[in-house]
Amino acid sequence: MGSGIAHVLALAGIDVDLVDVERGVLDRAVASVSSELRRQVAKGKLTETEASAALSRIRPSTDLRVAAGAGVVVEAATEDVGLKLDIFANVGEIASSDAILASNTSAISITRLASAVPRPDRVIGMHFMNPVPVMQLVEVIRGLQTSDATADHTTALCRDLGKTPVTVNDYPGFVSNRVLMPMINEAVYCVMEGVAEPGAVDQIMKLGMAHPMGPLRLADLIGLDVCLAILKVLQRDLGDPKYRPCPLLARMVAAGRLGRKSGQGFHDYGAKEPSPAAARARQAAG
Repeated sequence: MGSGIAHVLALAGIDVDLVDVERGVLDRAVASVSSELRRQVAKGKLTETEASAALSRIRPSTDLRVAAGAGVVVEAATEDVGLKLDIFANVGEIASSDAILASNTSAISITRLASAVPRPDRVIGMHFMNPVPVMQLVEVIRGLQTSDATADHTTALCRDLGKTPVTVNDYPGFVSNRVLMPMINEAVYCVMEGVAEPGAVDQIMKLGMAHPMGPLRLADLIGLDVCLAILKVLQRDLGDPKYRPCPLLARMVAAGRLGRKSGQGFHDYGAKEPSPAAARARQAAG
């Protein structure tokens, strides 16, 4: 998600510091952006000059202190509230008091993240859809203390990126995942209970409900570890057993079958080497 967000920002003419703790992750992120830009050139959506200019605007770094010069900081770490709180606390000390601090979280409370910084009125959610360069929606989430000025600036930035911002309030899962994740979870139950194979579940939803892709292939694209984390947040924060993650979903994450990024989920995408993310997801699921 971070590389996709960097992609659309750079393509809009904005200089981007892309930060991660691991140099290898940064190298893969820049390579991913470069590949996507080449694909856009091949499709005639960009010129070679535009693609090269966009790529040159992305500056990879392992030093979070580059946030000191940023007008907007977008956090796109994994769905771990402790990790996100640590990042916000650190960025809150480094960034300008006028900077907007945004989170790309799929379900975690923006109000809670804002509690880690000196200016909670400058904190907001920018929930991009995956894949970021393709999907038009950005779910803009207002925390309890988010100011009108922060919300206005964020929605204007989304439009500058060619996206459609839709503003919602700060409740677990917001709108997108509060509606989507129970559907994905029920699709997983259909597989676990032997109602149908994954391909059949997806085909029924595509042909019968006019979905562009089935819920299980979508889960593979999102990442099964991400789906599991969101369902856990929904179950915990809403206190409703209907959000209980399907045991099959938890087992697949524990086995490192995370979807596209690991090469195997409910569908196969070609073997890949186990990643650090897969190892962390297995530990969290266990």
